[in-house]
Amino acid sequence: MGNAECIARGIYLVGGSGISRSDDATSFVIDFGAELVMIDAGAGDSTEMLLSNMEGAGLNPAGLSLLILTHCHIDHIGSAPAIRDLCGCKIMIHSLDAEAVERGDPIRTAARWYGTDFPPTRMDLKLVGDHLALPYGDETLHCLHTPGHTPGSIVLYLDRDGKRILFGQDIHGPFLAAFGSDMGQWRISMEKLLALDADVLCEGHFGIFQPRERVQAFIRKHLRMNERP
Repeated sequence: MGNAECIARGIYLVGGSGISRSDDATSFVIDFGAELVMIDAGAGDSTEMLLSNMEGAGLNPAGLSLLILTHCHIDHIGSAPAIRDLCGCKIMIHSLDAEAVERGDPIRTAARWYGTDFPPTRMDLKLVGDHLALPYGDETLHCLHTPGHTPGSIVLYLDRDGKRILFGQDIHGPFLAAFGSDMGQWRISMEKLLALDADVLCEGHFGIFQPRERVQAFIRKHLRMNERP
């Protein structure tokens, strides 16, 4: 049996502390019926656990068509090459974070902070611009560019069963010059997230927030914590 947690109909938390390994950021799978989409892929040592957790939720990893990386840090991208090899999926990231992944940059990927390496890994698809809508049947998975933590950070959101579910990985930071962080851009990005009025927030390290009031409170708290001096 896997260790997945059902967040909403057809949406599963399959990785992260307490689900896979403690050094993994959260990883999610969305079941669109004919296709599965994964969001982020842990720090690299939990490939088998991520796939086992999918199977435990009744999901066939062979149905995974796309792995979306929300940004270029190792705790989100580590197992991406192995998952592509095993599942035959494509990998997508924003173009502004693609170079760090494709070069295996130890600083920009934060691999050095984790005491590990990340091999240069080709990306199949690169998001360009502020917004991309991915249609799946009668649903749409939205990819929104939210720079700040890294230049190419993105969030994703999906409307399902009357609720807006936001995958906002690492919207809390941290913010370091070595990552290319930009606090001015980040504040603008957070205002965009508040305007989405999401009912559920799936965050990279702090877990799941719902209902809407808790989502808004989490984002506003971090805006206050990072106010201009």
